[in-house]
Amino acid sequence: MRRSKLDRIDRKILKNLQDDGRMSNVDLAKEVGISAPPCLRRVRALETAGLIKGYNARINPTSLGYTITVFTLVKLESLSSDHKKEFEKYMDSLPNVRECHLVAGDLDYILKVVAKDWDDYQDILRNQITAAPNISSAKSCLSMSSSKFQPGVPIED
Repeated sequence: MRRSKLDRIDRKILKNLQDDGRMSNVDLAKEVGISAPPCLRRVRALETAGLIKGYNARINPTSLGYTITVFTLVKLESLSSDHKKEFEKYMDSLPNVRECHLVAGDLDYILKVVAKDWDDYQDILRNQITAAPNISSAKSCLSMSSSKFQPGVPIED
């Protein structure tokens, strides 16, 4: 399903599911103004087309002991295709690295890392992140607080 083929109902479905992925199909159908069977068909089509990539729960990190979030700014020695793939595969294997973004500019990657505390982060940085292949430098930016967390993308009607 191409972006240009999304109609108003598809956009409403995406917006509602992005806001509440646990919404029942019956409730979703009511919200978007169609009956349940065609609503389910549309949701399945959006999933098949890759517009809906999955569903997950937002977990409170502190409830599981992860009290800090650190953004780690990484510079690689080389940005060859093989080195990027190797670095990304390695980062994918680290459970505390929750996001890994290739960026343009003075650095190469921004990582979002969760840790139990500052000492735990230092251990992750020293023994895992800087052990990554081809890494030149890593700088840490401790998140002091989060004023906004809005997953997904803006969906226009």
